[in-house]
Formats: sequence, structure tokens, C-alpha cells
Amino acid sequence: MGNSFTCDCDNVWFGQWAVNYNSTQVYDASNFECNYPKGLKGTKLLDLDAHSCTVDIEFICFITTTCTTLLFMVVTFTYHFLRWKLAYAYYIFLAWLFDTKLKNKQAPNQYDAFISYNTHDESWVIKELVPKLEAEKGFRLCLHHRDFEPGKPIIENITDAIYGSRKTICVISHKYLESEWCSREIQVASFRLFDEQKDVLILVFLEDIPSPQLSDYHRIRKLLKKKTYLSWPQAGEHPELFWAKLCQALKTREDLSEDRLLLTVGDRP
Repeated sequence: MGNSFTCDCDNVWFGQWAVNYNSTQVYDASNFECNYPKGLKGTKLLDLDAHSCTVDIEFICFITTTCTTLLFMVVTFTYHFLRWKLAYAYYIFLAWLFDTKLKNKQAPNQYDAFISYNTHDESWVIKELVPKLEAEKGFRLCLHHRDFEPGKPIIENITDAIYGSRKTICVISHKYLESEWCSREIQVASFRLFDEQKDVLILVFLEDIPSPQLSDYHRIRKLLKKKTYLSWPQAGEHPELFWAKLCQALKTREDLSEDRLLLTVGDRP
């Protein structure tokens, strides 16, 4: 029985040396066999494939580290600069998906209006808006705290509420514009407006807000509708006119081509 070897990359040089260096003769080298590892036991030492041991580990580590670093930089850049756009695209996709399903089902609206507002403005909504529209006028309103389904993801609740209502009333304030979820609500409602070409969005300004502070979605709707907005501060000493205009807006048809400039109270700057 010939000599036995541990056949790994640490010893593969010996077989190459025994074959290539003619100045030194290794007796019976052709009969040297591998004893370890078990998978190579009995294999001739000179039959080993030396190419498998020539992989440049340092180069592989360099490539792996470089790719990992670049991937981390791309993810960090995307999160820092584009996260809201990506989130918006995701929510718009969900809205489009929901809209497609709704068109197939052609389900009737469960509510007259979904009320989109910031929690800082909840007092006005509960004490002023809800009593006027629900108790006095008989409209069916959808509210976050009362009508959202527990356990369902919030974006699904928002989408269901917007598409399950004839219209969406956005109660705009400085806090509203700063809120991420309020922004999502008006974006989904805007998508429905553009997609269905129906006047499903009513903006109620609870505070006087200069136009430069409004997001692009407000400006787009202003250009599309070519109309003014309901303004609570400008209602002044005639709040009944404000409520009459709001009720009229809720009762009117959704056709965008219909001229309804008379439904508004006060012009936006």
C-alpha cells in the first residue's frame, strides 16, 4: 500500500512539485493516495484537480464587500430622499387595485362622505361638523375612530373608507399638512378624483393657509376644479352659509364638468 495523504489545498502543491520538477524524483509518486477527506479517500494524489485551489479568496472578498457597501449606500439614499415617493407609489397602487375590484363589483356607497382630519382638529369635527351633517342634515359620515375596522391595516381602512363614500371631506389645517397619514388620505382621494373623473373631493380650510404651504396635490386640484374652497375662518359671522354650501356640495352630482363655483365660501389666495 502506498503513502496516504490529506488531500486539501494546503498539500496540492506537493503533487505539482513531484510532477513538474524533473531535477528531483519522488519514488512511487503515482501510487500516492488520498486518505482524507473521506470523499477523496482512495483517489490518486496526482489526479487531484489543482484548479479548484486557485480561487482568489481576497478578490472574492473585495467584490462582496464592494457590492454590499454599494447596496447599503443605495438603500440609505433611497430611504432618505425617496421614501415618501415610494410610499406614495405603493399606496396609489393599492388604491388602483381597490378601484379595479370596486368597478368589477359595482358596490353602492356605504357613506355620503369620509371625513379626513388630523387629531388636533378632532374637537371641531366632533362638536361642529358631525352634529350639523349627521344629526341635522341626515348625512352618513365615516370617521376614523368610529367606523374603521379594528385589526385591519390602516391603509386598507383608508382606501375602503374613501371608495366606500360618495365624497371625501378633507379638513385642512397646518397640522393636517404636517401629518403623514392625512397626506396619504388626500393622495388616495386625489387618485380617485383623477381616475374616475368625478368631483369626489371637498376641501374645507379650518385655518387660513398661504398657497405656497399647500402641497402639489392641493394645487393640482385647484387647477383641475377651477373653483374656490370652503373656508371656516372666512365664514365669519355667517356660519349657516358655510354649512349650506357644504351640504350643497355633498348633494351635487360628481360630474367634473359641472360648474359649481357658487358652492364655495371665500377665495383661496
